Amino acid sequence: MRRVIWPLVFGIGGVAILVSLGIWQVQRLAWKEAMLAEIEAQIADAPVPLPETPDAQADRFLPVEVTGRFGDGYARVLVSQRGAGAGYRVISPFDTGARVILVDRGIMPTEGAVPAHEGMVTVTGNLHSPNEVDGFTPDPDLARNIWYARDVDALADHLGADPVFVIARGLSVDDTPIAPLPVTTEGIPNDHLSYAVTWFSLAVLWLGMTLYLLWRIRRRTV
Repeated sequence: MRRVIWPLVFGIGGVAILVSLGIWQVQRLAWKEAMLAEIEAQIADAPVPLPETPDAQADRFLPVEVTGRFGDGYARVLVSQRGAGAGYRVISPFDTGARVILVDRGIMPTEGAVPAHEGMVTVTGNLHSPNEVDGFTPDPDLARNIWYARDVDALADHLGADPVFVIARGLSVDDTPIAPLPVTTEGIPNDHLSYAVTWFSLAVLWLGMTLYLLWRIRRRTV
């Protein structure tokens, strides 16, 4: 009996820890799914006027409707879509009369001209504060007007706007060839199910190894 006590304790303890980690990930999965559902509901809610002083966190994904005029300048952010290849996100300054903000109009092919709109335009979209810059992001190629990530502060400074960023869901004018890329929850990771499966699989493997070890010990003592 003394030979099997420590392997048994070690085996049961390991299985318990792995199972508890799997249960924790299942709980995290339920929390993440509830959070994503709440965000999706907020994104699809009825648009409201643009707040005077939007908060980057409290007003994240807030649906808004703004009317104004597009400025002459714009920035092109190089992106790649699955199944479609490379394209440019078009970021334009947008003068509401009270302030100049940034509008992410969507994606267009790498060839072609960015359409200009002379009159008043109504933009329906969502507030967001994407900052995709990391240590591997190249500096923007200002000579060719190509950016490699959406950096709200840098784009605002470059285009002479406030760092208020609206991602368009639709415009009151035809913006072809630009197609809106509205805010979704697609980019929010939810890997808790795969983590749970991993921990439960390791628990089963640990249990199998423990039973095999106990069987080997028993055979030696017979």
